[in-house]
Order: sequence, then structure tokens, then C-alpha cells
Amino acid sequence: MEEIFGPEGLIAQAHPEYEHRPGQIDMARAVLRAFEEKRHLIVEAGTGTGKTLAYLVPAVASALAGRGRVIVSTGTKNLQEQLMEKDIPFLQSVLPRPFTATYMKGRSNYLCLNRLWRAEGSPILEGLEEVDYFEEVCEWSRITKIGDRAELANLPESLSFWRHIDARPDTCLGQKCPEFDPCFITRMRDRARESDIVVVNHHLFFADLALRNGNYGSVLPDYTAVILDEAHLIEDVAAEYFGSQVSNYQIDDLIRDLGMLKIDELETDREVTRSAARLSQFAENFWMGFRDGRGEEGRRVIVPSTFARRNYDGEYEHTPLGELYMVLDGAITRLETTLDAIKDKTPDIESLVRRLRQIRFDLNFIVTGSDKKFVYWVERRNRGIFLRASPIDVAGLLQDKLFDEVSTVVLTSATLSSDGNFAFIRDGLGLDTADDLIASSSFDYQNQAVLYLPSKMPDPRSSEWANAAADEVIRILNATEGRAFVLSTS
Repeated sequence: MEEIFGPEGLIAQAHPEYEHRPGQIDMARAVLRAFEEKRHLIVEAGTGTGKTLAYLVPAVASALAGRGRVIVSTGTKNLQEQLMEKDIPFLQSVLPRPFTATYMKGRSNYLCLNRLWRAEGSPILEGLEEVDYFEEVCEWSRITKIGDRAELANLPESLSFWRHIDARPDTCLGQKCPEFDPCFITRMRDRARESDIVVVNHHLFFADLALRNGNYGSVLPDYTAVILDEAHLIEDVAAEYFGSQVSNYQIDDLIRDLGMLKIDELETDREVTRSAARLSQFAENFWMGFRDGRGEEGRRVIVPSTFARRNYDGEYEHTPLGELYMVLDGAITRLETTLDAIKDKTPDIESLVRRLRQIRFDLNFIVTGSDKKFVYWVERRNRGIFLRASPIDVAGLLQDKLFDEVSTVVLTSATLSSDGNFAFIRDGLGLDTADDLIASSSFDYQNQAVLYLPSKMPDPRSSEWANAAADEVIRILNATEGRAFVLSTS
């Protein structure tokens, strides 16, 4: 590490503005030791430490030493771009041995060729203005090598039909898909399998972790070590993916996919059509139950009496919303039974049966609400209604699925310690046995930092805010003789 990060090291020779930072070398050594000894590590590295290079260099060294692939997971898109567009290319030009790296996004960012092919003959567009957009997507699908939605920069950020043609895991047919070989997810996996370093975000990492060892949905290749940058975010992200969720969008998409089925037996086709129509009607009635009363957007807790309550005799009876759920559950069960009898005839039906079972299981888990380790809540957002169950404590889940299964997990961020120790984050994540380090900062904060509080400012929503804020920025620039970095957020 001294030969790379030291005052006369490889980085200093390649970068004329490089500054030697003892905290960076301390962190790099600790990360390398964690890889070599197969231990977990928590590192707090404040601004200016150079933590990305401090963990990338040991990660590359570990991968090239034959210890296995390393996953680097971040919390923000900006850091992912910094890693892939700046830090990794820089190291590839500096380090004496070549290494490979790739960047993976969540599956919904990629086009599904099979769903696109099926959508060309079915109504998924919400207006005539989307016809040109759809044709552009079709043309793009024939020339793109990656299939990433971000390549469609000229189209609106939110395409209403994208969710009907993306590669989300619940619609994936796996190796039974007729487009498996040219599939963009398949190609992405192949690139990742050939890479030493794979950069992802926390949402993809924990979505994959929740699905790992399953037959469908997992994306990441096998790995022996994980670096979780911006690790202060992972407790909330993990809670999201280790829980359950059902939304009206899920059922709507499933019903739309049912309408695309090609069933040769006339009577079976009629039964599926009738069952799908019943499911559509009963689902609509069920979701309408959440629009009554407090129908405003936002989140609210699902209390125990939402679906059932005790009567005067002390016995439980269904509420009106509970009755709607029972009817919906019956419709899902009937459709599942019908499709299950013919699922071997086409992979599409097998996929639909799997989705129906998952929806029925998640709905039952949320409606019953019997697991006291979870909190149950409903969220309304635009036209979407989401029922969710999130674990109150993810420590045990992370211990079982991550820390006990992966030989080395490195957690790093600028803010991980409390009162000079890591007891709080250890307790929240169930990470009792990890080594830890607070990397020293290269900044002299007492002499190099200024805390400035404006004495009077208008309401941020008022028209006077912008000019007043600009005046304060000018005062800060004057006080620091121009040595200030200004970041504006809203």
C-alpha cells in the first residue's frame, strides 16, 4: 500500500496534484487485511480521506490474487459514476497488472426483448402521442448493445409503457425464454462474470440478496467479498427488500399479461378469460377500499382492526375491507388453480402461476399481520396503492443472508460512528465480530473550517429567498477569501 499511496508511490507519480494522506493508507491496509484474513470491517472515512481509492486498490489486489470477485455497492448514482468514469479508469492506467470492471443496474432499467415482442401486438400505450415513442424504442432495440433505458436520452424520463416492456424479475422466464441468449440481462450477467470488480447500487444488491438461491430474479454473479460504500443507508434499504409488497400495478400488469396468453383449448381459454375478468373486478373493489376516507397521498400504518375485528361475543369477524380481501383471495386462488393445470404447456403460464402465488402469499402475510417482527403500512402515490410489510429489525436477516455467507464485508462511510465508537451501527446491522477503524482526516477543521449561521432569512417558499440566499453566499465567499465550495439543495 505504501508503494501505491505513499509520497513517491504509483499514484503520486501519475497524478501531479496527488496529496499523501496517512488516513488513506491506514484504511487501505485495513481493507487489504480484511480481504486476506477473511474478516468483516467497518471504516469511517471523512471527506478528503480518499476512501474510494483506499478500498478499490485492495479489492483489485484481492481479485487478482485469486480470492474471487468483489462487489462494490454504493448508495448514490453520483458515486457510481465517479467509480466507473474516474476512479477505476485511473487505476487501470496506473496499476501494473490489468483488471476488469463493469457496472450493473437494476433489472427494470433494461429492456426485455420478449415483452417488447409481445407488446407490439397488444394495447399498452396510453395515448396516440406515445406511438412515436414506442416505434423509437423498437428501432433502438435492434441496435443497442446494452439495452439500458438511459440510452433513450431523447425520450421523456417517464414513459408510461416502459414498465410493460422492462426486464423486471417477476416476469422473467429464465432459460425458458425464447430470447434468453440475446437478452440484455443475460449479456449483463456475462459481462459481470468476466469482471474482477462489479459496481452496483444498494437497491440492486439487496434485491439480489433477497432473491439469492432462488430460480428467478437474481442478477449478480457469485462473489466472495462486498464493499458497501455509503453504508449508513443500508439498514433502510435492507428493510425494504426483506419485506413484502403488493400493489395495484402488480395485479394490473398480471391481468394484462393474462390477456396476451395463447391457449389452444377453447374451454380452458374461456375459463381463464372469465377468471381474469373476476380478478380484475375484485381487485378494483379491494383497492377502492383504500381510497375511502383518508384517501390522500402518503403513508399510514395498517392497524390490526383494518381487515378483522372482535365482535361483542369476542370472536373475530371481517371488516368490509376484509370481506373484499377474501373475495379477491378466492379469485386469485381460482385463477391459479386453472393455470396450474396447464402450466407445463408454455413458460408464460408457469411464470404467471409463480406471480399469482407470490401475490397471494404477500397479500395474506400483510393482511394477517401476525408476525410482530414486521410493521405493516399502506402508501398511496399518484395512481398507485402499495401494501407493505417491513421488518422492524434487519440485524438477524443481514447476519443470516450476508455476514454469515460472505467471507469479507467492508462497510464504509463518512458517518458511521457515534461518540467515537461503532456500537450503534453494530447493533442495528447485527455485526458483532467486525474489525473497525476511524481513518484520520487530512483536514485541520479548527483552523480550516467556518460555521456561519445567517441571523435572519425569509421563508424558503417566498420570492425573497433566492436574493437573500445569494447575499449570504457572497458574505461567505468574502469571509473565506473565495475559498469556499457552494452546494445548493432544494
